[in-house]
Amino acid sequence: MKAKKILFIVIGFLLPLSLLAQTKVSGIVKDETKQPLAYASVYFKNSSEGIITNELGKFYLESKSSYDTLVISLTGYEDILIPLSSKTTLDMNIQMKEDNLMEELKIYTGKTSKKNNPALDILRKIWENKKKNGLYKFDQYKYDKYEKVEFDMNSIDSAFMKKRIFKGMEFIFDHVDTSSVTGKTYLPIFINEQASEVYGDNKLNRKKELIKGNKNSGFNDNQHIKAFINDLYVEYNIYNNYLKFFDKDFVSPLSRTGINVYNYVLADSTYIDNKWCYNIIFYPRRKGELTFKGDFWVNDSTWAIKKINMTASKGANINWVKDIYIEQEFNVLNDSVFLLTKDHMMTDFSIRNKEDSKGIYGKRTTYFSNHKFDVKKPEGFYTSEVNTFNQDIMNRSDEFWNTYRYEPLTTEEIGIYKMLDSLQTNKTFKSYMNLGTVLASGYWQIGNFDYGPIFSSFGFNDVEGTRIRVGGRTYFGQNDPWRLEGYMAYGFKDDQIKYGISGKLMLDKERRLIAFAGNRRDIEQIAASLSPITDVLGRSFASSSLLASGDNSKLSSINLTTAGLEIEPLKNLKLTAAVNYKTLKSGSPTFNLDYYTDIENQVVKGDLKQAEINLSFDYTPGRKTVGYGVDRTDVDFNYARIFVNYGLGVKGMLGSDFDYKKLQLLYRHPILVGGFGRLTPTLEIGKTFGNVPLGLLNVIPGNQSYFIIENAFSQLDYYEFVTDEYAALHLEHNFNGRLFSRIPYLRDLNLREIVGIRGVYGRISDENRALNASNIQYNAPQDDIYYEYFVGIGNIFKCLRIDATWRGNYLDTPNARKFGVKAVFGFHF
Repeated sequence: MKAKKILFIVIGFLLPLSLLAQTKVSGIVKDETKQPLAYASVYFKNSSEGIITNELGKFYLESKSSYDTLVISLTGYEDILIPLSSKTTLDMNIQMKEDNLMEELKIYTGKTSKKNNPALDILRKIWENKKKNGLYKFDQYKYDKYEKVEFDMNSIDSAFMKKRIFKGMEFIFDHVDTSSVTGKTYLPIFINEQASEVYGDNKLNRKKELIKGNKNSGFNDNQHIKAFINDLYVEYNIYNNYLKFFDKDFVSPLSRTGINVYNYVLADSTYIDNKWCYNIIFYPRRKGELTFKGDFWVNDSTWAIKKINMTASKGANINWVKDIYIEQEFNVLNDSVFLLTKDHMMTDFSIRNKEDSKGIYGKRTTYFSNHKFDVKKPEGFYTSEVNTFNQDIMNRSDEFWNTYRYEPLTTEEIGIYKMLDSLQTNKTFKSYMNLGTVLASGYWQIGNFDYGPIFSSFGFNDVEGTRIRVGGRTYFGQNDPWRLEGYMAYGFKDDQIKYGISGKLMLDKERRLIAFAGNRRDIEQIAASLSPITDVLGRSFASSSLLASGDNSKLSSINLTTAGLEIEPLKNLKLTAAVNYKTLKSGSPTFNLDYYTDIENQVVKGDLKQAEINLSFDYTPGRKTVGYGVDRTDVDFNYARIFVNYGLGVKGMLGSDFDYKKLQLLYRHPILVGGFGRLTPTLEIGKTFGNVPLGLLNVIPGNQSYFIIENAFSQLDYYEFVTDEYAALHLEHNFNGRLFSRIPYLRDLNLREIVGIRGVYGRISDENRALNASNIQYNAPQDDIYYEYFVGIGNIFKCLRIDATWRGNYLDTPNARKFGVKAVFGFHF
């Protein structure tokens, strides 16, 4: 170990980036029995620069200033002052002695008392004054914002540098540096800078950010990298009760419920920027919960936070994340207003959670400056633009960045930009990037053509047998104003070729007015979804299942043509008008969609021709996307959605067979419930007005596969319930490990508990029953609401979820499946 550290000290000396820090210290703190002491305060004497030891008693502290004394302090133990004879002192082994003169203070070691604790008195003052601090004091505000995001490979060593994977890219190791937070070596692989102006109105509770410039290291056209960054780094306010990171609610150390979650210790007091401040250390009361450890400095008159440092607890149930470190600094505007001036967040991503495992640092540093207050903006200013892409933002001059950067880039950082830009032309690196893009998007880019989706290349069902599919789309960049997409498929059992083609053209960028058209001829399971699939090339997973339970031959042959317009008059509000024409018939000799054209004379028809005019309203408040072209990438899927569709069938139009009206609504809204996980309710309601056959009715979606399908009923078979009006409710709650975290040994597995219930009510009219000549018997859940309930365990091996589902009623139905187990694979934080 020492030889490696000496090697890296030598390497670091030769590298220009390592000269930034003036004082570095690291080590482990133990008690007299050689047991590690967690949450001990470690700081440079006569400074406010410090850290606390982690659960293993370890620490690393670095400063750009020079200090000659290190102080180790923990209530109930004697303070230790360690002289620093050199700028770098690593791997110290420090032993603390109990202070027999401070027995009365030992209530603050381990679990602290909730009574007679001065730290809690200060915490209550913070609660009382949090709405009177910072930006909350003003009706309106405006400030400049500069943000730098960087991703780095960490734990770089000589063996890692010699791996064959880096052959031809050895020049990148000229830029290895050392983290000021962890002391680990790292190599920058991505940098992004963004300058913007932020406006807010506390009376209207509105906020708007105008991006002035953006610059990154050659990844401008990669939507998935940009979406990943936007998903990682959401805004947060440390005064809130909960802080959302990686779609999880962490309890803030300044939360009103913090007393039940954290231990607090009043550790120190001193002047910071001529303001008397108290230092409070906090750490979690229990393992395995979404909490932090760290400390903060708070002013003694305004009770505003001056500085806070915190690290996520080691036992927090988050995949692929080994550490989260947050640091915020506040400056005094006047005697009573503290404003956030710096926000730094660093995340250590790693497949393994071991101390020495290699991973990637994700670092975001944001500076806030030039605050102005009480300048009211005109009405309509805070209305979000729909599509604001401006290529000039990506091509700002050096003079622009010199103006907007809070602090200039160092010579070393400029060198990193050049290195990363050179990396984009490296063949080996481009191969790795292409592989990563394939895994993220499902498409393989070949010039200006994307082949895929790759994961749809192979399938199987009872009608087509083994099915192969080839296809792709045009791709010139993430902001393409037009796109063509198509595929061809072949089934070896039915010996038929299927195909699909579609195109989109943006007519107006500002309002996202898009014309679209397409045609698809294929085999599909039309009973797989209540709400209509708006993508003409869309295909349900139920149509092609490698592992299906029971008969999967009730498939239909469809020839669908569509054309229409969509527009986004307001951000995240999409209006669509389309004309669809389809022919529909059975795709299997054992299944038919027959209906009577003349009931009295028993005249039967097996195929269906129908034109339909569709008007839809799709509102997704809170949705965040990347890209400004005809196709966009979602940042995440945790937004509400209200979808309303109106369909009008016109008999005689293009030879159509029926007149009818169809109205459908879908509402979905994931809700983070404090520290208790996420509740996801989904409501679907619909009614068909008019007499129509099976191919136009609302079939309650069953699920005969062994996999979980969203908004389908796990214990229903296909076509078990057929309706012309319905109301379905799905309730699912994911506790995100909240319950298992309280159980010893089980909490170490980082499993997540899921419970839920699904129910549906529907009816079918006598007139529609009379039309039925198919071999499907119409049954509707109109006597009782059909329901099923389930419990699940997620995050098994970090990628698997298994649900056990029980059918609640209609148990006397022939071949009813009363119990089932289904699974789904997926990677989540």
